[in-house]
Parts: sequence; C-alpha cells; structure tokens
Amino acid sequence: MATNGITNGTAKRAIRIGGASGGFTDRVRAISRLASDPSVDAIVGDWLSENVMTGYGAGKEARRKLEKELGSPFSFAEKSKNAHFASTFLQCFEPAIGKLRENGAKLVVNAGANDTDVLAEVVRRLCVEREGWEARVAWVEGDEVTDGFRDMAAQGHVFKNLCDGRTLGEWGHEPLCAQAYLGSLGISEALVHGADIVICGRVSDAAPTTGLSAWWHGWKNDEWDQLAGALIAGHLIECSAFITGGYYSGFKDLMKAGKHLNLGFPIAEVEASGNCVIAKEANTGGIVNTETVTSQLVYEISGPLYLNSDVVANLENVSLTQLDSDRVRVSGITGLPPPATTRVGVTAHGGYQAEWHFYLVGLDMQEKVRWMEEQARYAIGEEIMSKFTCLKFQLLGYTGEGVGMGTQDGNTADLRIFAQGPRKELFDGSDPDGFARKLYETVLQSCPGVSRPNDLRQSAPKPYWEYFPTLIPQSACRHQVHLLFDPASHVKTPIPIALPPQTAEYGPQRSYETENAAPLDSFGPTTLAPLGYVALSRSGDKASDANIGLFVRRDDEWEWLRSFLTIETFRELLGKDWEGGRIDR
Repeated sequence: MATNGITNGTAKRAIRIGGASGGFTDRVRAISRLASDPSVDAIVGDWLSENVMTGYGAGKEARRKLEKELGSPFSFAEKSKNAHFASTFLQCFEPAIGKLRENGAKLVVNAGANDTDVLAEVVRRLCVEREGWEARVAWVEGDEVTDGFRDMAAQGHVFKNLCDGRTLGEWGHEPLCAQAYLGSLGISEALVHGADIVICGRVSDAAPTTGLSAWWHGWKNDEWDQLAGALIAGHLIECSAFITGGYYSGFKDLMKAGKHLNLGFPIAEVEASGNCVIAKEANTGGIVNTETVTSQLVYEISGPLYLNSDVVANLENVSLTQLDSDRVRVSGITGLPPPATTRVGVTAHGGYQAEWHFYLVGLDMQEKVRWMEEQARYAIGEEIMSKFTCLKFQLLGYTGEGVGMGTQDGNTADLRIFAQGPRKELFDGSDPDGFARKLYETVLQSCPGVSRPNDLRQSAPKPYWEYFPTLIPQSACRHQVHLLFDPASHVKTPIPIALPPQTAEYGPQRSYETENAAPLDSFGPTTLAPLGYVALSRSGDKASDANIGLFVRRDDEWEWLRSFLTIETFRELLGKDWEGGRIDR
C-alpha cells in the first residue's frame, strides 16, 4: 500500500509516480496498467486542454444562466447527466478501481473541468458500486474565477493578452467564463488528510506530481529547489508517452528497433532533493533516453525560467544522465519564489464556422486553385463575404508538380475553404444565401480533376470559442480542498490553502543572439540539407503562440547550431509561414 514516504523526519525513498494521460484522447487502459504495478505509489493524469476547457466553461455558464431563470439549482442527477467534466476520464477510471484499491496507488487528476464537485461524487459512488470500496475522495476548488474576473474588469483592472498584448476591451468579445491554473498545495493538503483520490478542476499540468512529491517528502511551501525539481518532473511526465517516444523526432530509430508500438507510460521517481529519474513501464514499447527527455523538457516552455503558481524552476543548469536502459536522471534544477499572479484562460463565444473541401488532382495545380477560389468568391458574393470575420483558402498536401507516389491518390491535394462569422445563418446549407449552398453551385462548374467529399457535415455551422490568456492575482482564487469522507474530528472542510509565503516579479524572458558565435566557415565544408538531418526538435503551443525547441546529440554540433541559428536565419527557415510576428530566441 502507498504510504507517506516520511519516517521519523527522514525520507525513506523516492516516490514513483506514473503518468497516465496527457489529454482526453489518451489510452483507456492507462490507469489500469499503472495501478497493476505494486511499485507505483501514485498515478497522475490530465484529461483537459485549453481547447476542451473552452467548451466546458461555456456549457457551465449556460447552465448557470438557466438555473437563474428557473430560480433553483439543478439536482446532482441533473448535473451528472450533462456534466461539464472530462467524460473520457471515467472510461479510464472505472476499469482501474479494483487495482487502485488492491495496490493502494494514489490517484491525482486534472479532469473535473467546470464540474469538479460533480465528478468527485461520481467517482466516490463508482468505487462503492463497483468494488464496495469506500474510497477517500477529495476535490480541489478555486480555479473557476468567472465572477471575480468580471468584477475586477468592471472595476477597471487591465487584463492584457499574454500572446499579443491586447487588452480585454481591444479583444472585443464578451467573456463567458474564466478559469485559472492553480498550484499543487491543495493536492498535498488533501493527501495529508488521507485522500486516496484527488480530483482537480484545473491545476497546472505539473501540479499533481508536485503535490504528490511535496506530500510524500513533507516539503514546506518555501523549499524552492525541491519544489522546482518536482515541478520539472511533473512537466516531463504530464503528457504521458510524449517522453517515451511520442512525437520524438528520432522516431525512425524506434521503428527500426520495433519499439514504436504500445509506447510505455512514464514513471518519475522523485527524490527528497527534488531530483528525479525518468523511467517507463517494463515490457512495453518506446524508449527513455536523454533525447526523449530533452524533447519533452523543451516542450511548451518560453525560456530558462519555468513559471508556476508554487515555484519558478530555473533550467539553466539542468543535467541529464543516462543511468541505464530506459532510465535518465534529471538534476541541477534550482527554484525561485513564484509570481503573485497565475495564468487564467478567458472564454468567449466567437460566432460560427464552417469549412468546405475540394480535392484537386493532376497538372496545372496552381491554375486550378485560382479557378476554384475565384469561382467560390464569385458564388458567395461580396455582400456575404463582407460579413465573415475570417475567410481562408488553403491548399493542403501539395508539394509540387509530378511529386506524389506515382498514383492518383499520391498526387491529390485538398483545397480547404474555411470561414467564420457572427451569425449561424451565414453558413446554413438550406439557405439559398448560405456559405454551403453557394459552394454547392460551383460543383458542376469546376475545373478538371476536382471532386468533393461525400460527407458534408463540416460545411454545417458550428459554434466556436475565442480564448484570451491573461494573468490574475493568486489572491483572487479561492483555493480550497473538500474532503468527501470523514476526516479527523478536528478537520472541517473546505480547507483553505494559503498563498505562497514569498513572491517575486517576472517580466518577459530575455531574447538574445549567441555571444561569441563561431564563424560558420570554421566548421568545414557544408552540404545543403534539411536542418532536421542534424538537429532534433520539439514544438508546443502557448495559446496563439508556439515554441520550437531544437537540440543536438554532440558538443561539436551544439557549437555549430548556436552559431548558425540566429533569429534572422530562423525567420528565413520559416519561409512563407512567417507572417511578421515576433520571434524570441
């Protein structure tokens, strides 16, 4: 059975934490597999992303509005029937209940979204119904800050978009909901009081691992180095198989070795110092080496300082050491006090969108695209197009004349016509003036080599959500823990979670060119080739921004890469995909 790792004030050993899910599409059997291993002390998982959070938040606000109109709140049965939590989490959780009970692994998940309390009660009841297990379930509150956010905005607080600097007023949309990213200490508190399962609405991706580690080792909330190490351990395993070969740019090596199937779920062994060892499930595909760990390390970061609500991790002196097959030690992380703010995602209804696809094949592709685009624009008409907020014509999958695989399929490209607008009627296929109906009219006027799909559901109007990432004071989050079991008699729930004991201010991270760059001709003769023939890479999203991390295997390659890859060179490599945005290096 998993128990706290502290004995008489001395840490016994590292806590072994398995990463079971990086999103709502991850494998159903994940929790069961990890829970079946008695050496795994705890399991973490994330079933939420900014993409799905927008829908859950908008749905919750629609229900709140309806409750207000009806004059009474929905019952638990009504809420659970159409709840705004990650339903795919239950697909993963139910088969694992027996093994969780048998082997005692703690379970901490980001899955509650906007109905965290409902999901926690569903989980508690499932444990009783399926296994007769009175599991000690807790849930973490405080990430939903919609009302507070609206009040602050109404009082003149200036919220700026983290990506483009626009203010909320310049954004031009009416906020529906706002959800902040909490830290890990509510999780630790729930575990201290004996919770077996902790359901979170929206803590940061790495918070479950940080919270488990802090509980296991008994860290205080100002032990910055230890918390920072655990934060990075959590960052490394937060996306499950991303660190065991998923999205790994050296993927061909895994295919040659026959290791590209059934990628193992990762396990972080977090030590009392905060250092960790990354491993994976035994007898599974995939690999853990310094390159896969580096790949995940550079994913979704924006510089050497990795900010979090509990601590800021400094990555400048990180060290990765291959200990053995599928075992990499991560050390050298140091910590700093966290900022007084945390990130908050604001959702607004953007309008409706639809798309249409034509498939083009054969010679004269550019002329065919021009024919189809000009016909589409003529058919839709200037009056309707002026009402769109977005209209794009995109040729997908085309690399040049005569390039394919010697087959018709290999030489077929997809012309995607994508539009957004404020009103649903603009896209209605049954409306003679609708987007879809107008494009129907071009079908028999098409140029040669054109076909359309039989499934036209994408041309029907669908609501879409706008997303505004910004910062909110941590003090605006009512961070507290609810225990759905009988704790010690002196404990009352909810349990408030204190703010960080110390904070610091952090601005944008420094963008710079290489100092003392080596002359490129000093590296000898060159051959024109893709950058990926030398460097490995990994990219990640930050709302509308993206980061791209590049890394190499050898010291001499690093000296060349840092000298070669200036901001201007990177801009040239982006080619036509660079549309004038800021590039930080």
